[in-house]
Amino acid sequence: MKIDTHQHYWRYHAADFPWISDTMPALRRDHLPGDSQPAMQVCGVDAVVAVQARCQSDETDFLLALAAQHPYIVGVVGWVDLMQPDLAARLEAWAGQSALCGFRHILQDEPDLAAVIAATSFNDSLRLLQQRQLVYDVLVFGHQLPLAVAVCARHEAHWLVLDHVGKPAVRDWLADASVAQRWRASLRELGAMPHVVCKLSGLVTEADWQHGGGLSAADEGVILTCFDEALAVFGPDRLMFGSDWPVCQLAAAYDAVAGLAQRWAQSRLSRPEQQAFWAGNAVRCYGLPVPTPAQ
Repeated sequence: MKIDTHQHYWRYHAADFPWISDTMPALRRDHLPGDSQPAMQVCGVDAVVAVQARCQSDETDFLLALAAQHPYIVGVVGWVDLMQPDLAARLEAWAGQSALCGFRHILQDEPDLAAVIAATSFNDSLRLLQQRQLVYDVLVFGHQLPLAVAVCARHEAHWLVLDHVGKPAVRDWLADASVAQRWRASLRELGAMPHVVCKLSGLVTEADWQHGGGLSAADEGVILTCFDEALAVFGPDRLMFGSDWPVCQLAAAYDAVAGLAQRWAQSRLSRPEQQAFWAGNAVRCYGLPVPTPAQ
C-alpha cells in the first residue's frame, strides 16, 4: 500500500496563487485529480492526501469536494485563518467531514514570520487544532527552521508535520557548507520532538531546476543525503512519502520523484519499515482510513 501524502489541486486563477511566478508556466493551468492519477497508477500509489495551495476561505471546501468525488483522496489538509477568533465555529462547520485531517498555512511566504508565530491568536488556534486532534503541516524554508523549532516545541499535544524535509537549499548545498550545517542543526532539534513527523517531499524543486535538463546526479545525491539525515533523526516511524505534485513537475516528473523515494526506501529500510514509510505512518499521523487501491 502506498499513500502520497502531498498533492495539490487547483483551478488556476493568477490572483489566487501569488507564489506561482512567471518562471513556473507549467503550473499556470488547472491541476485536478484526474491529471495525476495515471502517473500514480504507474508508480503503484493507491491514495492521496490533498494539501492546500491557496490561503483562501474556500480552499478547504474545494478540497473536501474533490475528496467526496474521488475516494482515493483519503485526507485533506486544508486552510483556515489562524489569526482570526472564529476558528472554533469554522471547525464546527466541518465537524462531519471525515476526510479533513489537518490544516496548513504558507508560512514560508510571510513577510514577518517571527511576528506570526509569536501572535497570541496563532498560538491559541494551534492549541485548539491539537485539542481537536487535527494535524498542522509546517511549511518553511531551510533558513526559517529555527522559527519552526520554536513553534513545534510550544505545541506538543498532537502531531505536527514538517513539509519537504524543512526545504534545505539543495541548489546551494555543495557551494556553501553552512547551508547543510544550519539545516542539520535544526532538523536534529525537530527530530528530538516525538510529536513531529517529516515528509520526504518537495526537494526536487529546491534544486537548480530553472536551468532545465532535469535533476543532476549531484542534486540527486544531495536529496538522498537529506533523506538519510531525516531517517537518522526521525527514525522510520516518523517519515512519510509525498510527491508535491504538480509543483514537483517544475524539476522532475511524478515517476522520477516516486522512483527516487522507492530506490532510497528499498536500500535503507526493512520491509516493515517500508510499509510504515509508504502508508502506515500516514494512517497513524493523519488518522486516515486504510485506503483501497485507486480506481
